[in-house]
Amino acid sequence: QVQLVESGGGSVQAGGSLKLSCAASGYIFSTCEMGWYRQAPGKERELVSSISRDGTTTYTDSVKGRFTISQDNAKNTVHLQMNSLKTEDTAVYYCAADPQLLPRGRRDETWLQLNVAYWGQGTQVTVSS
Repeated sequence: QVQLVESGGGSVQAGGSLKLSCAASGYIFSTCEMGWYRQAPGKERELVSSISRDGTTTYTDSVKGRFTISQDNAKNTVHLQMNSLKTEDTAVYYCAADPQLLPRGRRDETWLQLNVAYWGQGTQVTVSS
């Protein structure tokens, strides 16, 4: 059963914007910290941004000032607005959720799959120069 459904993503030129959305079940949305990881080819998976149930947000340094995470309580959905996109933002982006804090930083994909409770299917973001 799919617990997190992602939408958005696509291709854009550098400097452009994209918005990712992640719809969750009511249980997940009300009990879990939710966030977005990304993984570029040959690299570890990195937590880009997270939002806790009390609305506290985190961002990795490379996206601060450019990305904004938000939540729509009526739709059980978390959004990631990505502005001023750079070529280095190119990656597959994954929505994730866990009753505990999502692991910060870069982690091995296999370890994350075992230690984070819920994952979306992933959506490609490609930024061209």
